[in-house]
Amino acid sequence: MKKTIAIVVTTILLSGASALAQGTIVFMNRVATGNAALVFLDAADGGGAVSGAGYSVQLFAGPNIAQMAAVGSPLPFRTGAAAGAWANTTLTIPNVAAGAVAQLQARAWNNNGGTITDYASATTAGIGQFGQSTVFASGPLGGFGVPPSTPPNTFGNTVASGIPNITSFTLSPAAVIVPEPSVLALGALGGLALLIRRRK
Repeated sequence: MKKTIAIVVTTILLSGASALAQGTIVFMNRVATGNAALVFLDAADGGGAVSGAGYSVQLFAGPNIAQMAAVGSPLPFRTGAAAGAWANTTLTIPNVAAGAVAQLQARAWNNNGGTITDYASATTAGIGQFGQSTVFASGPLGGFGVPPSTPPNTFGNTVASGIPNITSFTLSPAAVIVPEPSVLALGALGGLALLIRRRK
């Protein structure tokens, strides 16, 4: 019985330690002083900073570019003077240990009234207005018992180490709906039929 309890306790401690060993980072693109790496709409969509809950942004991260995956939940954009930015949030990066450097990318999209809940769907929805930052590195990540005790952020405090920050990016313009060739052919046939009928 004592041996079973010892095994269970050891398992719980090890799993807790491995979870705590994951690196953390503050996902942000704006600091209080006004410096920012904002997200913008394309000029074809009126330009300006992306604003409000109609747009989502999410962090993609991993130990390398090939293993980057969505982290946390999509976030809405702020409004007013803070448009183009999202609220700062601390995220745990899977598969990247505390004290290590992670590869990161911000991806944003028009969520079509909340119906498009992930970036991959946004790229195939046919409405456009999606985009991503360049891939950048940040670290060393924060974590339990590993310096730095305060996690780094994706904007503003990694320049000194020579590691780049997140940069501004623009969402692709809203999709222009191009009719399928078969629809155009049917339209042409209909027009031709009307012309023939009118002549008779």
